[in-house]
Amino acid sequence: MNAISKLSIGQVNSMVLLRLLIGWHFLYEGVIKVYSTTWTAKGYLLSASFFQPFFQWLASESILPAVDVLNIFILLVVGASLLIGFRTKWACLAGIGLLLLYYLAHPAFPWLPQGPSEGSYWLVNKNLIEAAALLVLALFPTEKRFGIERMFKTKK
Repeated sequence: MNAISKLSIGQVNSMVLLRLLIGWHFLYEGVIKVYSTTWTAKGYLLSASFFQPFFQWLASESILPAVDVLNIFILLVVGASLLIGFRTKWACLAGIGLLLLYYLAHPAFPWLPQGPSEGSYWLVNKNLIEAAALLVLALFPTEKRFGIERMFKTKK
């Protein structure tokens, strides 16, 4: 018996809705970056207030094109995977990794200047909250209830 079968229909449907909303957010962010001819992560990386040497290295001219492509690729793959319900655990883990990088570049620490983020927070921001939500989703296989992975479900 898996963890999802112990939950009520409302609980499972709520987690599926959460998965779809986060998937849409990731996919949207990736698509917007694909269609923007001027988008680059350079400004965000150079304005990092934490782990500055690492993020400045990522913004260097030699590696920045790969960082931009990889950022877009992860956003698109995670978003599509969460939306269609295929390999969602791996998508959640990849999404958590990306969100933690975003968080570490501009953490909501009160002693650091706040960079390009929405609002003013103390320790917690939307990247950390979304990463925590993805962690919950990684622990509950909602794709077996709603997603294309359900087609591959074996009866026991």
